[in-house]
Amino acid sequence: MKALKNTRLSLLDLVAVREGGTVAEALQIALRTAQHAEKLGFSRYWLAEHHNMPGIASSATAVLVGHIAGGTERIRVGSGGIMLPNHAPLVVAEAFGTLAELYPGRIDLGLGRAPGTDQATMRALRRSKVENEEDFPRDVVELQTLLGPLQPGQKLVAMPGADTHVPIWLLGSSLYSAQLAAHMGLPYAFASHFAPRFLHQAVDLYRSLFKPSATLAKPYVMVGVPLVAAPTDEEAELLASSIYQRVLGILTGQRKALPAPVPNFLAQCPADARAAIADFLGEAVIGGPDTVRAGLAAMAEATQADELMLVCDVYDPALRLRSLDIAAQALQDAQATAT
Repeated sequence: MKALKNTRLSLLDLVAVREGGTVAEALQIALRTAQHAEKLGFSRYWLAEHHNMPGIASSATAVLVGHIAGGTERIRVGSGGIMLPNHAPLVVAEAFGTLAELYPGRIDLGLGRAPGTDQATMRALRRSKVENEEDFPRDVVELQTLLGPLQPGQKLVAMPGADTHVPIWLLGSSLYSAQLAAHMGLPYAFASHFAPRFLHQAVDLYRSLFKPSATLAKPYVMVGVPLVAAPTDEEAELLASSIYQRVLGILTGQRKALPAPVPNFLAQCPADARAAIADFLGEAVIGGPDTVRAGLAAMAEATQADELMLVCDVYDPALRLRSLDIAAQALQDAQATAT
């Protein structure tokens, strides 16, 4: 149970726009949520880059990282992640280098390999060339160079950015990024909040192949966990129906704003839809305090994760904060009783 004793909690936010709500309200909710997570002792608050997706307001990720960091005091703030194929490494280095100068010691740069959007939006982002397998690792190395110490004769300098040493994380939902993170000696975050299928295989591969680096002496693993907590299992299931509806929309190509809860939603779905939702949310922890305590403890023990990054989208912002309260207390209780 040693892993559980040391497990930290963090939060990933897509900045959901709620049905009947506005983008401005979603941004305000994100800041209040980050401030609440900081009070609970969460380690980090990350924001995810998505484009042209109804109901998600985190597309200008670096801008939001600055907004959240400016409204908090201690919690680390970063990207989970920046989709590197969409950007020139120099632009990313300058943006996150600026953030690091504004908020020293608090900025993380999580990087993803997928574009995070559709083909038409990729073209709108000026991605004119087709990515090949060598582009992503080459871009990561370029970022490391731009954010690292100035070298004699270095011609391309990120200013701001140079010598800020912003921590770089690799994110993934398959085995590729696990191997690359291990090879480069970087911390690794697995997206089990939406793609749980390869979770254990990817984490095992990362640890087995890990090579110590100047950045990291030993493997460091974070795993995503969809979470909805409430005073009872029944209420948590009702609140989770907002997520079920959104997942079904993703799977059927009918994305929309985060919907209000619907009683007995899963029971109203065809069997194949229920199975698809269950597969998507295979690592979700949904329930009352006892269920959440057991679920978080089981995930920590099964993965030996250093951090669990919760993804908690509850329609009512106040009940979302309550969900985080319950999760933080549940993990604390589990750690107190671990041997």
